[in-house]
Amino acid sequence: MAQPQVDFVVSGRFAVGESPVWDAENGQLLWCDIPEGAIHTLHVASGRRSHWSLREPVGSFGLAQGNRLVIALHDEVVLFDRKSGDRQLVARVRHAKQGMRLNDGKVGPDGAFWAGSMDASGDGAPAGVLYRFAPDGDVRVISQGVTISNGLAWSAEGTRLYHSDSRGDYWLDTWDFDPSSGNVTNRRRLSDHDDSHGRFDGGACDMAGNYWSAGPSAGQVNRFSADGKWLDAVKVPLAHPTMPCFGGPDLRTVFVTSLESGTAGPGRDGIVSFRVEVPGVPVAKFAR
Repeated sequence: MAQPQVDFVVSGRFAVGESPVWDAENGQLLWCDIPEGAIHTLHVASGRRSHWSLREPVGSFGLAQGNRLVIALHDEVVLFDRKSGDRQLVARVRHAKQGMRLNDGKVGPDGAFWAGSMDASGDGAPAGVLYRFAPDGDVRVISQGVTISNGLAWSAEGTRLYHSDSRGDYWLDTWDFDPSSGNVTNRRRLSDHDDSHGRFDGGACDMAGNYWSAGPSAGQVNRFSADGKWLDAVKVPLAHPTMPCFGGPDLRTVFVTSLESGTAGPGRDGIVSFRVEVPGVPVAKFAR
């Protein structure tokens, strides 16, 4: 793949810009600033922007029925009404240590919200957990012993789930996935402790079966085969890209969020986009 033209969509500094989501019905790109507790929107055609303040860290979010959002907060998953601002509790978790919070999350093809937690204690015994939050409030523990749960994405057929740890041993795993039940089986390691292309961060899949992952330590977005073979990368003018998502009317525009560069002046912070030949997997909605 030749290096595409990369353009800034939003120039501006976000402490930790994350969780980009394409809302096809409203023609909007949504993303969050985790420590600021804000969810931002950009109407791509008009350039109109708005945001909501949740008044606590927002780890991730997804689209839900009725023009609502499903949001991972510190230790709760809630439904959020975009018009009224009302919240409805879906489920709550109990973290094993102080200072932990929910992190990367996405709605799966099973209609559940999948989100993991992060453990920044550095004590050598990571306690992060990957959860499945069902629409009826049932909470299922999928995996434990994670440092920073990240990289969630599903293949086009909904039969593969990808998941990574972006700190510690920084690995990438995949499971066989049953989209009718949300059951996962046959977990296997695709990459282990490999920082040659940047550590794994947020992920997304395209319709050809490839897995795209932000490499924040390398300033690029990496493309892997379904079995974890590195194929190529797109260099981006961001100091620390955090997650790609596919959007636009044809799902062939890749939007990439970032965390702040720590440098003075503009130029390495914000959201960028580039065009690709293969469209991405459409966004699923929380079934409630």
